[in-house]
Amino acid sequence: MSQEHLDVLIVGAGISGIGSAYHLQQQCPTKRYAIVEGRASIGGTWDLFRYPGIRSDSDMFTLGFSFHPWKEAKAIADGPSILRYLKETAQAYGIDRHIRYQHRVIAANWDSAQARWIVDIERGPERKKTRLSCSFLHSCSGYYRYDQGYTPDFPGVDRFRGRLIHPQQWPEDLDYAGKKVVVIGSGATAVTLVPSMADTAAHVTMLQRSPSYVLSLPAEDPIANLLRRHLPEKIAHSAARWKNVMLSMLIYQVCRRRPEYAKRLIRKYTARALPPGYPVDTHFRPTYNPWEQRLCLIPNSDLFKAIRKGGASIETGHIESFTETGIQLRSGRHLDADIIISATGLQLVAMGGVRISVDGSPVDLSKRFSYKGVMLSGVPNAATSIGYVNASWTLRADLISRYVCRLINHMDRHGHQVVTAVNTEPSMPEMPLLDLTSGYVQRANAIFPKQGPRKPWHLPQNYFLDLLSLSFGTLDDGALRYEGKPLASNRMRGAA
Repeated sequence: MSQEHLDVLIVGAGISGIGSAYHLQQQCPTKRYAIVEGRASIGGTWDLFRYPGIRSDSDMFTLGFSFHPWKEAKAIADGPSILRYLKETAQAYGIDRHIRYQHRVIAANWDSAQARWIVDIERGPERKKTRLSCSFLHSCSGYYRYDQGYTPDFPGVDRFRGRLIHPQQWPEDLDYAGKKVVVIGSGATAVTLVPSMADTAAHVTMLQRSPSYVLSLPAEDPIANLLRRHLPEKIAHSAARWKNVMLSMLIYQVCRRRPEYAKRLIRKYTARALPPGYPVDTHFRPTYNPWEQRLCLIPNSDLFKAIRKGGASIETGHIESFTETGIQLRSGRHLDADIIISATGLQLVAMGGVRISVDGSPVDLSKRFSYKGVMLSGVPNAATSIGYVNASWTLRADLISRYVCRLINHMDRHGHQVVTAVNTEPSMPEMPLLDLTSGYVQRANAIFPKQGPRKPWHLPQNYFLDLLSLSFGTLDDGALRYEGKPLASNRMRGAA
């Protein structure tokens, strides 16, 4: 039986995968492609997470697609609304017909003799092994593990008689009405859960080892809504998108260039939103500068409102041990709990955890450099979508998808079969790929590819610079090595 061959194989049916498929259809209409998705449904992150209040921490004019306007009033949208939007987008452009569900990619080997990827897949609940080949591989599976979040080894955890839950595996049967809840963590998940549960639970305590910066923005974007009332839909969406791109970049630059000013400004608005006399510096004054870790975005000050109403509180301290009825802190304080939620972060993986090899030799991703944040040194005909740490994921994923199409068309025009990013500087200094001090990032730096100090091996975390480089930059910069004219029997085939 012959092995199915595709021009492009997209791994992952979340935001990145849907965007990649759209641009392939538009820019490379003759290419035959498929999306393989390990889970049973579309949506990636927005189908996986089901905890109360799940929402975006980026506005939907930048988290949404440039080609499919976001139509709802709320710019900071809830998870179910985002999932509906993704399904609607995939259906509107026929992308859903290319998705193969419960197809989990296990390994991919580049075969130089055939100039193609041989991709091993486990299919269905029974994990039946199957194999595809493709001329170009685009990993759109994000960078964290879907099957398991990160939970520290809490001392005495076995003693706790209540329920211990990680948000990534939220149980459908959880009833927290009238219960005392402790949420461990201070990141985006924690600040989402606390106000969402506060009206129903007896009380919700957010237990943090150290504070994070929390920034409130309106759930609805008044300027975007005004534009939509007076301009055609696509023009209004584009204008709102650019407005929010510039606003997010301005906030980031102010935080990194004038951190003391940014600290004072954030503290001022935080103190104004909290009850008089609240210990702001105890619970909302981090030891790091703004944007050394991601800012926690809350819509309409919902966390601060929950604290003001008394349904939620924050405790800053270190855990000494779990007890039968809650958590004992080193300070001597005991937090009573019926339910404890470990909102302690994610576990990251490179290339979706797929085992990558070239001609049978395993590729150690941690030893490779990232070329423009798209390709990996020494790995032919492959790209991976990685979003920004300081802005919406989709902004960069969109640029990468367009770049992949540019590259494929360039290869076709010049009769190239293979393209490889080649690092000719063996002594180039290694820098972490993700420039954040967050715990989940630091835990993963050892397994992730690296970036260098100079172009094209440096990721600027700047949308405008990436727009120029990925959309208009040369495809013959000396770092990309092209090989061979394709054989007639092995050409990147068009769709039947």
